[in-house]
Parts: sequence; C-alpha cells; structure tokens
Amino acid sequence: MGKVGAGGGSPAGLSALFAGAGLLLFCASGACGGGSCCPHLHPSSGPRWAPTPGAFFHQGPRGKPPATPPPLLGRPLFAVAPGDRALPLERARGTGASVAAAARSGRRKRSGADPEKAEPGEGSSRSPRGVLRDGGLPQPGTQERDPDKATRFRLEELKLTSTTFALTGDSAHNQAMVHWSGHNSSVILILTKLYDYNLGSITESSLWRSTDYGTTYEKLNDKVGLKTILSYLYVCPTNKRKIMLLTDPEIESSLLISSDEGATYQKYRLNFYIQSLLFHPKQEDWILAYSQDQKLYSSAEFGRRWQLIQEGVVPNRFYWSMMGSNKEPDLVHLEARTVDGHSQYLTCRMQNCTEANRNKPFPGYIDPDSLIVQDDYVFVQLTSGGRPHYYVSYRRNAFAQMKLPKYALPKDMHVISTDENQVFAAVQEWNQNDTYNLYISDTRGVYFTLALENVQSSRGPEGNVMIDLYEVAGIKGMFLANKKIDNQVKTFITYNKGRDWRLLQAPDTDLRGDPVHCLLPYCSLHLHLKVSENPYTSGIIASRDTAPSIIVASGNIGSELSDSDISMFVSSDAGNTWRQIFEEEHSVLYLDQGGVLVAMKHTSLPIRHLWLSFDEGRSWSKYSFTSIPLFVDGVLGEPGEETLIMTVFGHFSHRSEWQLVKVDYKSIFDRRCAEEDYRPWQLHSQGEACIMGAKRIYKKRKSERKCMQGKYAGAMESEPCVCTEADFDCDYGYERHSNGQCLPAFWFNPSSLSKDCSLGQSYLNSTGYRKVVSNNCTDGVREQYTAKPQKCPGKAPRGLRIVTADGKLTAEQGHNVTLMVQLEEGDVQRTFIQVDFGDGIAVSYVNLSSMEDGIKHVYHNVGIFRVTVQVDNSLGSDSAVLYLHVTCPLEHVHLSLPFVTTKNKEVNATAVLWPSQVGTLTYVWWYGNNTEPLITLEGSISFKFTSEGMNTITVQVSAGNAILQDTKTIAVYEEFRSLRLSFSPNLDDYNPDIPEWRRDISRVIKKSLVEATGVPGPHILVAVLPGLPTAAELFVLPYQDPAGEHKRSAEDLEQISELLIHKLNQNAVHFELKPGIQVLVHAAHLTAAPLVDLTPTHSGSAMLMLLSVVFVGLAVFVIYKFKRKIPGINVYAQMQNEKEREMVSRVSPTESRPHFCQTELRRPGQLIDEKVESQLIGSISIVAENQSTKEIPTYVNV
Repeated sequence: MGKVGAGGGSPAGLSALFAGAGLLLFCASGACGGGSCCPHLHPSSGPRWAPTPGAFFHQGPRGKPPATPPPLLGRPLFAVAPGDRALPLERARGTGASVAAAARSGRRKRSGADPEKAEPGEGSSRSPRGVLRDGGLPQPGTQERDPDKATRFRLEELKLTSTTFALTGDSAHNQAMVHWSGHNSSVILILTKLYDYNLGSITESSLWRSTDYGTTYEKLNDKVGLKTILSYLYVCPTNKRKIMLLTDPEIESSLLISSDEGATYQKYRLNFYIQSLLFHPKQEDWILAYSQDQKLYSSAEFGRRWQLIQEGVVPNRFYWSMMGSNKEPDLVHLEARTVDGHSQYLTCRMQNCTEANRNKPFPGYIDPDSLIVQDDYVFVQLTSGGRPHYYVSYRRNAFAQMKLPKYALPKDMHVISTDENQVFAAVQEWNQNDTYNLYISDTRGVYFTLALENVQSSRGPEGNVMIDLYEVAGIKGMFLANKKIDNQVKTFITYNKGRDWRLLQAPDTDLRGDPVHCLLPYCSLHLHLKVSENPYTSGIIASRDTAPSIIVASGNIGSELSDSDISMFVSSDAGNTWRQIFEEEHSVLYLDQGGVLVAMKHTSLPIRHLWLSFDEGRSWSKYSFTSIPLFVDGVLGEPGEETLIMTVFGHFSHRSEWQLVKVDYKSIFDRRCAEEDYRPWQLHSQGEACIMGAKRIYKKRKSERKCMQGKYAGAMESEPCVCTEADFDCDYGYERHSNGQCLPAFWFNPSSLSKDCSLGQSYLNSTGYRKVVSNNCTDGVREQYTAKPQKCPGKAPRGLRIVTADGKLTAEQGHNVTLMVQLEEGDVQRTFIQVDFGDGIAVSYVNLSSMEDGIKHVYHNVGIFRVTVQVDNSLGSDSAVLYLHVTCPLEHVHLSLPFVTTKNKEVNATAVLWPSQVGTLTYVWWYGNNTEPLITLEGSISFKFTSEGMNTITVQVSAGNAILQDTKTIAVYEEFRSLRLSFSPNLDDYNPDIPEWRRDISRVIKKSLVEATGVPGPHILVAVLPGLPTAAELFVLPYQDPAGEHKRSAEDLEQISELLIHKLNQNAVHFELKPGIQVLVHAAHLTAAPLVDLTPTHSGSAMLMLLSVVFVGLAVFVIYKFKRKIPGINVYAQMQNEKEREMVSRVSPTESRPHFCQTELRRPGQLIDEKVESQLIGSISIVAENQSTKEIPTYVNV
C-alpha cells in the first residue's frame, strides 16, 4: 500500500532453506545481469520481505513461501511451491572470490578466531575446551549456563560418509535449478543452463536426474529433446511427483509435463508466453499462468489445456481463494486495468470468467498495484485528497477502512503477517523517513494499535523497502526487531506479539571464555535480521518450527548494531541467553529437527571441512566432507524428516564441472533416540513461564546423548495461565502511559458509539484494553478488562457529514454520483433522514442502515448544486451541506478575434466553447510578449495594442482536470486597407469549411495575387472566411524592411490597392484548384471593419450579428466614400486626437499591455472542428487540447 506491502520475516528462516528446501538456484559469479542470479532479485531471496516502493504486498503462509512467489523485486524467475525454496548462489571464478564475498571485503575480521585447523583458506587452530552438559528442567527465573561458559571445539578431525558426482559436459553452464522432493523420495532433479549475458538469453541447458539421493545422476536431454532449451523448473506443491518444465520462449513456447517425478515427459505447445505460475494450494491440477502480455490463463489439467480468464491483469496481483471456509475453491481474485488505465478488483470462477460472471467486491477503482488477498483478508488502497486510504475485507465481507490512530497520517504501509486472525502491519507515518511503526489489529483487521515505534528500514538494490523485523519460527508471538533510538539501531525481542519489548542480554563470556562486560541498557546484543537464502550473504538469522528453542544469528555486542566485528551467536532457550559460537560468519544448517547443527564457513577459498554440534551449539566437532578442497556454491538439505542427507554444490576450479557432493550423516548415529534420551524444557521469558497466556513444556534431547531423533513431536504439554494485565494490550484509541494504564488519546472520544447502535440495543463498551489475539489465558482479570455489553442510550444526531464516495467535489453531468451520509453518533435506527440534491429532487430515509451503500443520483444539468441533508430523531437534529460542482467534459475551444486591427484600438477576444455549458471555468489569457497571464472567470476580454507588428493571443480554458487552449495571431498597424473577395461558384463545391482547407486556400490566393500584380508578399494578407458561399478578406498592409527603413506611406498603400483592384477587375487573378478546375478571384463589396473570424451558425443571434456587420459596413461606406480617392477600398488609420500613444519599449515584458474590461461571452452553436493533442501540464495529469487555429498564417512568407 501507498502502497501496502509485506514486511517481516519468514518464520522458517534458513532452516527451511537448508533442511526443508526443495528447490535451489545457483549461478556463476558476475551473473547479476540476468536477474535470475541476483540474490536480491530472486522471489525467495529473504524473508525480510522487500515490497516494491509504493506497492501492496504480501507474505505467504506461515513457515512456507507462497505457491507463486510474491513480487519482491520485479518478475519472478520461477514459481516456488510450498515446501520448495530457491537458493541463488554464485559460482566462484578465478581466485575463487565470489561476488558476495567481495561485497564483504570491507568488513574487519579478527585473526586467530577461526576454530578450524590451519590449512589453505580454512583459518587457524584452537585448543578444545570440552563438551558442555545439559541439566534438567530449569525453574522459571533461572538461566541455562554452560559449566565452562565457553564454546568448545574438538581438534580431532573426523570424516563423514560422502560421494562426489560431476555433471560432465556442463562446465560452461553458469546457472542451475535443483528440486529435491524429500519425504522419503530419493529423486533429485537438476536443470543447468548457460545464460549468455550479451545476448540476454539461454543458449544451452541440461536436465539431470538422480534416483539414489544424489549418489549418481542420469542426463535426460534425449528424453526432453536434444534441441530443446529449458528455462524453468516447476514442482506441484501438493503432489511432488508432478513436474513441469518450461522451454525458452525465444525458441519455442512449450511445456513438458511429468507425473512420475521427472522420469518421462509429455510436451504441450502454448500459444502464449508464460511469465509466472501460481499453483492451487489444494487442487494439484489447478494452475494460473500469467503471460508476458499481461493476460491471465487457467488450467484444470496441470497445464495440458488453458483458458483465458482476463486481459490487462496487473503483474503478481492474482490469487487463488485462500479462506478456509470458502465454498468456492476455484474462485480467482485479480486486479485488472481498464482501458483508461484505472485498476479495479475483480473476482470470478476459473472456468467461467465472462463479463457477466465477474464480480467487483470493492466499489469503484483502486490504486494501481494495491490488491492483496491473504488468508481471510483482502486489502486494497485508494488515494484521495493526496492521502492514501487503506481498506480491508475480513472473510469476504464488505470492505471497511482500516483505522490507525487519527494522526498517524501514513505515507506507506506494509502488511507483514495475517497469521492467527490478526493483521500485523508496518506503517511509515508522516514524520518518518527511514523508520516504520509496527501496528497490530483486531480480528477483523480494522482497528490498529501501536506495537513498536521506529523500526529500522532500508532500501534494497531495486529500491524495495526492507524492514528489520523477524518472526521466530516455532514460538507464536515471538518477534525480533531492530529499533532506531537516537540514531542508534538496537535489537529488541517480544514474546507476546509486540505487547512488551526488551533488549537482548549479551553473552557472559566470549568465544575464549573471557568475561564480557556488557551492562543493560547501555550495552546489549544486536542481530542482523536479514534472512538470506544465499549462504554467501551476510546478516544471517535462522530458526525452525521443529527446533523452537534454537536461534542462530550473526551480530555484535555493543551499544548499537554494527556492520563490523560480526560474530555468530546461538540461543538454545528461545532468546533468553546467547552464546558466541564463531567469530566469523558461517552458514548454519539444521539437521535432525535441530538435533544436529552444521556450520560452513563463509570463505572465498576452497574448503573440505565443516563443523557439527550435537548439543545446540555448546561444542563443535570438525568433519571433512570431501578429500579435495571445494569451492562451495551452495548447500541443499533433504526436505524430509527421516533421512540425514545433505548435498553440497561446488567446483574444484573455475573451469571444472559442477561437483555434487552427497553427505550422509546417518553413519554418525548408531541408534534412534528413546524416551530416556529426552528431558523437559519449559519456554519462558526472563523467568516468566506464561507466554501468550500458556505454559508450554517441550521435549529436548539430552546433550550427552548422541542419537537420531527422527520426527518432531512438538510440545509435550500446554497449560493455560490465569489472565493478568500483561495479557492485554491497549484498545483502539487508547495509549499506554508510564504507569502501565491504557488511557484515551487526546483525539479519541470514548463515549462515541457505533453508528449501528440504536435505542434498545446493546454495544460493547471498551474498558480501554483488549486481549492479545491468540492469547490463551483464562479467568483472572479477563472479566475486568474485557469490553462490557451496555444498553445503547438515546442520543441526538451529531457530527453529520455528506461527502461523495470518491471524496471529490465534482460530478459529471449525466453520470451517477454516489453520496455518503456519515454520522458520528446518534440513534441511527430511529432517525429520519432527508436529502435534497439541489436540483429540485429530494429523497427521505427512515434510518442510516438503508444508506450504507450510498445514495446514487444523476444530475442532468451543469452548475453548482447545494446538496443538503437533515437528520432528525426524538432527541434532536443535525444538518450538513455539500456544494457539488457538476460539469460536462469540455471538447473544443475556439478563439475568436479580428485578423487585423489598428494600433491603440480596442479589440474584443472571445473564447467560444463546445459544449457551451460545461460548468465552472477559468480562463488564462496570454498575449504579445507578456510573461504574466491574465486570469478571468469570463470568456471575453478587450484589449489594445500600442505598437505595430504581429501579435499572438492564446487562451487556455481550465475545466476540472482538463485544460484546452487555442492560439491566434492578429496584425496591428497604424493604417491598412481591406477588400472583400469573392470567387467563381465552382469553389463552393470543394469547400469542406474546415480551418485547414481555409488556410491552404488563403495561401494559394495570396500566391496568385503576388504573381498577377508583382506586389511583394509582405504587403498582402488573405484570410478565407468560414461559411458558404466562399468569401475572403484581402488586407493591404504597410511593410517595413528589417532595418526599419522604406516604410510604405498611405499613398503607397492606395497605389497597391489600385493595382490589386485593377487586376481583379480584369479577371487576371485565378488559380487551379485541381486539374481542369480553374477558380477566378473577384473584388466584392466593401467592408467597414476588420472581419472577425467566427464560425457561421444557424442560430438567430449569429444571423443578427452578421446583419449588424453588414449594416455597419454600409454606414461606414456612406461616410467615407467621398473622402477616398480609390472607390471600393476601406482605409483604417489611427486618429491622432485619440488617446495619447504609449511609449513602451518593444523588448519590455509589459509591451503593449492593454487595458482590459470584461465583456459578455458569445456562444455560437457550431465550432470549428480542430484536432487536439494530449499534453501534461505541471505535475498533475490533465487533458490539454492545443487548438492553434491560426486562421491567418498567410502573412508569413510563402
């Protein structure tokens, strides 16, 4: 949001990656250009979820990635099914320095800290300190401490059972994808590819299959087609035997489908190119496919047949219905774009998604890329008034606006989790830049209360938001967060879903057993909460559902979190105490339900050793897994729970084949664990045994017992606790004070009632507290803190408002506008409501419940309407007013003004609109060289020009979000001559009466006059007038050369006029319209004033205007005809006894600034048809029409 996104951490962490992973991607170093090999570009690149900026985002089911990975950063390379993870690794080259290792080169590493035996690339040796023992069940308040207080390392080198297999012939391949079904299946599939970064495509591929847990592999290129190039590998999440391979779309678009774990394949051609897939969470054959051209397809036959669902679907905004009680498992939720670019939320059935069967659960449009469907919740965002508003639907009920504290004013929101019927969200408020506040909701996801302030965030390589929050697997309600305090980042932990937070206690001793002097709150342990699925990426934290007490993470001890002096730490009591285990970064793998921890060093050199711990990290033993040092590219653990097999991917040199080392840990154990090998362990928080309202006791293997655990049994027992104040959080509108009490915030009125509360009914009156969701406590203070039912008292209406559904103050003529009546308090069931729309129509309602969906009304006229609402009940009344502007779209603007005028003479300019009635308008006038416009509310202005020359007039008309404009040019001289021209009747047959035709004919007439008379072109201006019969106005203008010399006198103009009349009377002026069509130009009657370029109209007002022009022309002719030497020529001269000439420089910005007066707007019924173009004005999206209807371009040189 604002987009809403997902933050938080995957509960599974690295444990899911290594011990439960089923899909691996590893690449050569420097392969980041392709996207698929960039750890930050991979869809499962880390549960520190990274939504795109301003995107709504989501996290998958608890402990599992989504069936199709959420769009963390751009398009996913392949779909990762639940239980299947993808691991982007980088194959080291040359000296063995991997890309990720190079990125860590700036970190200081301490010498002599590595406990491994000294050998090339493997550090130095360390003396052993012995194995630590576990005690029995600790009492609450006691801390588990090692007797020796130091992590111990065995110097003796032991050997693991392993085999090595080389993928012969694939040494050039720089990408690979691995699938291991697990669950007692011995099948492993590997797809290797050669990605050419210059071509941007895959040029080779190989498919390998093992049926013996990775001891040997068979190449299957002949079974899929020797010339077939494969791009992606998909696995059905609900049936791991079903495999799907995608071919490279640049060569062919096909699917290869297997139902026997990749032993055989059937090929199916596609008529579209797949970009991503989304498998159904329960139905193994149901798939959604998103194409590269933004179309969504569905298949009910595991890809064998496809059906189009919807076009214009927003990338990664499509979902299967996930609600547990949903009776329509084939329901698809999607966000689609309309033709005009808006986004809307749609639902339909996968096999019947026609227009008639599509539903729109959210009324109106939503913000682009904002739809989230997760568990029982649907989230959308809608921005109005410059602020984002977030809406939620719980269990597919009607949408409600999410309520944050009144003045949170969020800029951005990320949905972190929807586990256990509660929404956990990170919100960036108006005054935050690099931090977020954590909020937690009620069950419906509507009312949010603050959980933690100022959680650190950062930007990923693609600009995605990374929030430092991690949910610990296996213990519900337990989170780690990095909070910024006074520019220092510190790590905090909570055991009750954010109700209480505390700093982490640092270890008592360091790796050597020396005491650590670290006093809270000045010094504590700080952890990097970035969960990476790349073992060569720094900042690792890992936990696992089947090992609820064990957390492994990298971090540092001090006053704040640092990127230097990073060490590895482990907690075996769920974060209460910590132990340092390595002084350099290692990747830690969980095996045997956490009974075995495997650590591999982060190094750019080849290694052949790893470290094992059988006592939750207290002591470590060194094992060799290969006889030849190996550049490790990645590690994949078997996803099942019965076997103890691990595969190490790497190479012996940068030119060697891929080496797959199968490591079998079963030989370490000689027996399975029995009941006497376990001890009880009670979960606690610094001695407090009641966590989330229950005491939980788990079964742990005794540290001195070296046996294989097998399946995870979970908690031994769980007993509810008596409720205390600690089990309750502050309710919405309340804040916790220093004394622990929840008191109303200054903006919250506790006496305000629900609008549905009516006299005689009951409502829940909050005590200021609400029990933490999923808290299992009973009795105690529960009754005291629980909201009490209370009879609804009668209240007079108060806080009445009427608004439009979209929050705007405008509506469009002839279209529905939805009005919403809102009442803060009052007896809504016994209230009489009357709404007057202001256009002579009024409606009445007996209660507000009947108006929940809004009141729809259509205005048939434009204007400003006063909408009033009156609410009455027996105790009082209230009223509200809304002034609604109803408009219709403005389509054309035509600027009407004379072609030529005399200096210092007032000229009228009129903006003629179509349609003529569009509502409230603003006119912006630009004229001459003025840098400041004139803004008016009327469509006509009068002005004068004080200097000669060509002047441009532009009018811009603003109507709502649309701005249209027209530009004209007017010639200004002290004197000029004009003559009306007529033409032979055949010209009318070819006159379409459009501006373009008139401009072209004007240019042709001018050219004919110049050729017939020899008069220079600058002396002649021709303007063909609108309408029929075709007529034109000929202007004889004074001409002054660029040097300012040889200006024509009045006598010169008369001589030119006499010459023109003479040639016209001799029929010497003519032109060829088209082959065989000759048009003669004649001198017509006199005109008394410069003609105005108005499009002819059949209305009475227009005819009256035309007759007025004729009568005025005749009057002027009578007055002046005896004073003119040449009959038939109009003379226009500035009278010297008029207003004194303004002496203003031509280069002044205020040159020719006219004196304006407002005049009435003239509205002819028919406008000149002009072409329009879309523009972007300012920083808001508008539709701007630039109608430069320059009817007189003929004064420009031909």
